[in-house]
Amino acid sequence: MKRAEHKTVPLRRQLPTTSSQTLPTSLSDSSMFIQGSLITLALVLSASASPVAEGLSTRIPFEKRNAFTTSNGWFDHDRAVQQVVRDLNKHRNNLINLERNVGRHAFNEGAHIKPVANYSSMRNSHNKRQAEALTDEGGDQYWAGNINIGTPGQTFLIDFDTGSSDLWVPSLNCTSSYCSSKHKYDPAKSSTSSHKSGTFSIQYGDGSTVAGPVDTDTVSVAGVKVTNQYFSPVSTISSMFGSEADDGILGLAFPAISNLRQNPFFTNAKSQGAVKSGVFAFKLAKSGSELYLGGTDSSLYSGSIEYHPVTGSGFWQIANAKLSVGSKTVQSGFQTVIDSGTTIIYGPPDQVAAFYKNIPGAKVYDSQNGFYSLPCSSIPSNVGFNWGGKTWTISAANFNFGRVSSTQCIGAIAGKDLGLGSNTWLLGDSFMKNVYTVFSTDMNSVGFATLR
Repeated sequence: MKRAEHKTVPLRRQLPTTSSQTLPTSLSDSSMFIQGSLITLALVLSASASPVAEGLSTRIPFEKRNAFTTSNGWFDHDRAVQQVVRDLNKHRNNLINLERNVGRHAFNEGAHIKPVANYSSMRNSHNKRQAEALTDEGGDQYWAGNINIGTPGQTFLIDFDTGSSDLWVPSLNCTSSYCSSKHKYDPAKSSTSSHKSGTFSIQYGDGSTVAGPVDTDTVSVAGVKVTNQYFSPVSTISSMFGSEADDGILGLAFPAISNLRQNPFFTNAKSQGAVKSGVFAFKLAKSGSELYLGGTDSSLYSGSIEYHPVTGSGFWQIANAKLSVGSKTVQSGFQTVIDSGTTIIYGPPDQVAAFYKNIPGAKVYDSQNGFYSLPCSSIPSNVGFNWGGKTWTISAANFNFGRVSSTQCIGAIAGKDLGLGSNTWLLGDSFMKNVYTVFSTDMNSVGFATLR
């Protein structure tokens, strides 16, 4: 498999700013920070369209995630089910970490730790029909860019994930076939590597785990350098990651859901002064995708950034959402987790069923995994989410996961309980591709702006 090339862009220095709130440096302080933030933040904040021009900032171009639609327009059901299993188990692990690090009181109403999801049990008869027509069209690419670990730097292609908090990459000790095409970390080649006590382990639904020791080293993302960053050079890797082009994951969520019980990379970047602004932002698209660290890139959006306060411990979660079809509100008052680590938009099964009743011709396609089909000739372009300001709509192209027959296509919204809460939705890149998405640790908020 040919690995896509990625280039980092040199740091761009911007104007200084006044002091701003920073994340705590310990996990115990983190839980108090989250609780206090809910009291002090206003419901909706606004900002100018110019970048948050604060000290060092940099952009990281990266490659697109391989979607569930093949080049000839068919829905890749097998890949979609793999993503559902991966998302279920990722957030299962997040809740386990949240309970251990903060306590069950931090859970959303109705949140629960689900059993490990198993891929083989979640496949169904639809797979045989689809497998005949599918090929690997996208090189298994994710929203991935290069990072360097160690001194001198060892380069890895990484999936940047706002739905998790830890960094892991394969190590030289990973000898399974799933690691054969990966870059592997060698601590002996880094003068700044340090081995720590403890282990890292995440269980996935194919009966395997991503697991390894715990180390610290210097980590650099497009010139944003963090020293003594905790991460795991894993010695075992799940088959679910073996076929993908990226080497590992860099989590961008909060310390409360860290398996390592340590601060994530961006938290440390802010506390160490590697970025002066605790802001990062995504543009996700078929081309020109970018992660911007230390501010926002005003060349990619227009108008103001509409900010909303984070309401969930550990997650980039915002409240009081509404879902509409055209001028009709079909769901309201729910929580939303913004997660760059998945393509799918998930909602509670009963709420998603009610939503699709407003889409003519929609019907259940895969009840186990929550997928619905709808007429390909009338994919909606007026489905939108609103948090008290503008309604941010999803384009027809981003709502359509591909054909399952000559007339029916799969919608991007799936009805699946991930365990995150009985009134909690998760918005993946099928939503994020329609907006410029901003994550601020300074204001403990998520913002949206109109893409140029």
